[in-house]
Formats: sequence, C-alpha cells, structure tokens
Amino acid sequence: MIQFYAPDIATTHTLPESDSQHCVKVLRKSPGDIIEVIDGKGRRFTCRLKEAHPKRATVEILDSISIPPFWPNRIAIGVAPTKHLDRMEWLTEKLTEIGVNSITPLLCRNSERREIKSIRLEKIAVSAMKQSLKAICPEICEMTPLKQYIDFTCHYQQKFIAHCDSNHNRKMLSREYVPGKDTVIIIGPEGDFSPEEINNAIASGFIPISLGDARLRTETAALAACGICHTANQIANIEN
Repeated sequence: MIQFYAPDIATTHTLPESDSQHCVKVLRKSPGDIIEVIDGKGRRFTCRLKEAHPKRATVEILDSISIPPFWPNRIAIGVAPTKHLDRMEWLTEKLTEIGVNSITPLLCRNSERREIKSIRLEKIAVSAMKQSLKAICPEICEMTPLKQYIDFTCHYQQKFIAHCDSNHNRKMLSREYVPGKDTVIIIGPEGDFSPEEINNAIASGFIPISLGDARLRTETAALAACGICHTANQIANIEN
C-alpha cells in the first residue's frame, strides 16, 4: 500500500506539491482513483482523487480511521548528532520505522556536531513514516542544550542516560525499563557525556544505564535502546 502525506488534508483536501507530483506524474493516478492519505497525527484517510494536478492534487475524503501507535507509552530519544550527517539521517529513518514519539538532537560538551538542519531530518522521518505504514510522525526537535532537555523532560515517568563512565553503577536497560511508562533516553556523543553532565542528569532523576558489553556508536546505541523498549512492551503485551 502506498501512503501519501498531507498534514492538513482534513481541511484543505489537497496534497502538498511533493506528494501531488508523486501521485500524478510518477504513479499516474487519475481522477476517480482511490488513494490513502495520512496526516502524521494518527489518522489515515481514504480519498478519491478529484483534480489530478501535479502541484496541488485535490481529493474527496470518503472515510477516515485512527491508527494509534502500537507501543503503549511515549518514547523520547535525545541524542548528540554524529559528526557525519548521513549517520544521523540514517538514525532518524530507523527510529521512525521502529517507532518513537520524538527525536531531539542534543548539544553536549563533547558534541562533534554543534548545529543541524531539522527540516532535512523531518523530511526523512515523513518518508520513513509513509514507507513503514504508520500514521504518526515523530516530532523532530531543534538542537537543544543537554541541560535544557533534561529540564524539559522532567515529567517523564522513567528517565535513562546511557554512558560509558565506569565510575558510575550502570544498570542494564533491559532490566530497568518498565513497559507502559512514558520514557526518555539520552545518548551522548562519540566522546561520551562529561562527568558533570552525567552527574547533573543523575541528580535530575536519570538512571545510568548500559546497553551491553559492546561499545556502540552513538547512532547504534540510540537504535538499540529504542529496540529494547519495544521488545519489553511486546513481551508484556503477550503476557497480559
């Protein structure tokens, strides 16, 4: 199934230019054809194409359904962007495919990349959402200083910081994670969080965690952490 994306489809009944072009010029859809459109907020619309214009295709909405996320709680990932932008783009794509509510690039003391274009990451997330047949697009936030992000996520039910400093007693995420609770996980840069950053996070209620014996790259660690949460949720769902 091919999904088109139009965040304002319920009010405008119009596809944005990129999706209009894909619909009309690439897939050669004609007036009367039935297409599926998602709004990125959790709804999928069954539509009939009215005007097959390559820049502003219009539709008639026939039906709509709610497509809730398959995980029971919010999962927020805060991660220091990698030096090479393509790895951060890859991570955004994969986190969206697996399922996450928000992705926030973090500005840390040892960050190798200190600025990033969130618009590019948003486009990648939208594409991954469509391809993985989801209807909710994760929020892609602007780069945020670590201290500000820690304060912003204070309301989350469980908070974890993954780091490599052996001076702290790190617990396994797979044992500490409780299914069904809103969760935030922060992942540091290749040079890890500074001792001060770790101490500040712990003082704010973050639990220091390990993802296993292997030392992982930043993007691998973020993806592994998200996968652990989903696996725990799936097991809990089966058992219940």
